[in-house]
Amino acid sequence: MATRLERANAIRFLSIDAVERAKSGHPGMPMGMADIAEVLWHDFLRFNPLNPNWFNRDRFILSNGHGSMLQYALLHLTGFAVSLEDLQAFRQLHSKTPGHPEYGFTPGVETTTGPLGQGLANAVGMALAHQHLAAQFNRPAFPIVDHHIYCFVGDGCLMEGISHEVASLAGTLGLGRLIVIYDDNHISIDGKVDAWFRDNTPQRFEAYGWHVVADVDGHNSEAIHQAILAAQAVDDRPSLICCRTQIGFGAPNVVGTAKIHGSPLGASEIAATREALQWPHPPFVIPADIYASWDKRKQGGTREAAWQTLFAGYQAEYPELAAEFTRRFAGKLPADFAEVSAALIQTLNAKQQTLATRQASQACLNHYAPILPELIGGSADLTESNGTHWQGMSIFSRETPAGRYVHYGVREFGMSAMLNGLSLGYGLIPFGGTFLTFSDYARNAIRLSAMMQTRAIFVYTHDSIGLGEDGPTHQPIEQLASLRMIPGLALFRPCDTVETAVAWQQALQRLGPTCLVLSRQALPFQTRTPAQIEAIAKGGYILRDTTAVLDAILIATGSEVALAVAAAEALAAEGVHVRVVSMPSVDQFLAQTLAYREAVLPTHTPKVAVEAALGLDWHQFVGVTGAVVHLATFGESAPGPEIFKERGFTVENVVTVVQQTIKRRLS
Repeated sequence: MATRLERANAIRFLSIDAVERAKSGHPGMPMGMADIAEVLWHDFLRFNPLNPNWFNRDRFILSNGHGSMLQYALLHLTGFAVSLEDLQAFRQLHSKTPGHPEYGFTPGVETTTGPLGQGLANAVGMALAHQHLAAQFNRPAFPIVDHHIYCFVGDGCLMEGISHEVASLAGTLGLGRLIVIYDDNHISIDGKVDAWFRDNTPQRFEAYGWHVVADVDGHNSEAIHQAILAAQAVDDRPSLICCRTQIGFGAPNVVGTAKIHGSPLGASEIAATREALQWPHPPFVIPADIYASWDKRKQGGTREAAWQTLFAGYQAEYPELAAEFTRRFAGKLPADFAEVSAALIQTLNAKQQTLATRQASQACLNHYAPILPELIGGSADLTESNGTHWQGMSIFSRETPAGRYVHYGVREFGMSAMLNGLSLGYGLIPFGGTFLTFSDYARNAIRLSAMMQTRAIFVYTHDSIGLGEDGPTHQPIEQLASLRMIPGLALFRPCDTVETAVAWQQALQRLGPTCLVLSRQALPFQTRTPAQIEAIAKGGYILRDTTAVLDAILIATGSEVALAVAAAEALAAEGVHVRVVSMPSVDQFLAQTLAYREAVLPTHTPKVAVEAALGLDWHQFVGVTGAVVHLATFGESAPGPEIFKERGFTVENVVTVVQQTIKRRLS
């Protein structure tokens, strides 16, 4: 029978050999954490390799994702569909084993990690989801939501500021199913971290309100086992297990140094390591008895079958709850969603209200929250300003975990990364709000959301210089163009209540992330036909047209749509016939057929785009002979209307720019 050391060495040498074959990678961390991983995956972690998406599996998050070969080796050894050939293709084109764990590419990988600290934040989001769903669905004798979230972190994860944001909140909320294991090897890329990282990590996490198991020998299997047992016994707060390890354990000449962090060992050092660890097997060869001792397919199937039996009893006892659980976990909206969302749009269209779109967004939440119990939202300390609350909502806390509103505090980055964790595998639709300018704090989490296509909704208010007196630090200029550049991210900047309702409809239906960009100031209602309302979902549509020969087209979003309409009316009085196109979502418009886009924006018609932001992304529509009324500098402190006037967002200026554009095309 294989020993613990032999199982751990299988991880080490699969990692060493894959990195060596790729001539790229990070072997030091897998070698250093192999003993910890062996104890966790062999003794504790509950999963089914033949069904990686079984709901009640334990979650494993590798926040220090540069050590991805550790996870790939574990997936292969335990019986997931990760073959030896996949390991040999580590870091190669189209392989299942990319350079960092990527969600959707490798069975068993729960989230995309690599940017340090974000895996920890995802894990906190998952732990919040567990606590929330357990409170909603578990019943006496039927703990259908009953698992742990385990997360490996390194020094780099704990240096990143996001670790403070989410660890602080996790302690406050008492997320007891979260167990974080810290690879305390005192080494990062630049060398020994003592020169730049001397935190007392156990005291830091104790101050957050965590249960801490300190000074665990990361190469002593029994000590690791006991530490995990101790963490599992604490259910009212998250746990941190601090394991002292040696990076590159077993490599005689580079162990404990930065040299082993991000470079292959090389042939001579690999030979020396094989000798030191008494591993005589050739590259990628694992003895049959070690494979057999690692194989979790039978055990995983038995565990899932036991849960399925439990769920069948739950279904018989609580059929409505079981049906709701099944619907949510399948990612399906309620059967009447289309009807309910159409009713909201019709209601707002009939009211014809002049409202800030953040207020219109709140009206949407009041409408959707009662019929979408999977909707869980919050704000980074800007609830009233963002309008992210709704009537009758309850607050999520350690005392009320069934609550659906999360007070994230001033933690924009942490909140956004937690939204990703909340949305991964838990059947929830999470949203979080802050000011648009503070999306910069969260940018990397938004980027990962787009990579993974998580069902996260980012609510951004105070969308322009129109927010006024707070000045340039709070007035977004470049954020719209920057967010629109992210592949796979949908962005809506609606111009009134009806466009806001359609934006929410599209965000809730979408199986990917969405930004809703909303105004602080009131925006006038725009009258539309039913056909125009239907066209909003296409991202860009004709809002105002002319029966005469078309002289020019004005394209606008958000608060500038009303300005474009007023300018078109002024031009019409001068005999200039202008179409107004509202384009709340550039990405949705670009996804339409060429025929539709050409019908809305004919190629040879002069065009002017109007948006109170950096205008670089509008040149794709107006062309080299068109024009963009935009901002090229930061804002300033003054009432919103005064800044708009100062920066040329007036009817007079737009009229002048349109006239000049027509003249330029004719010359």
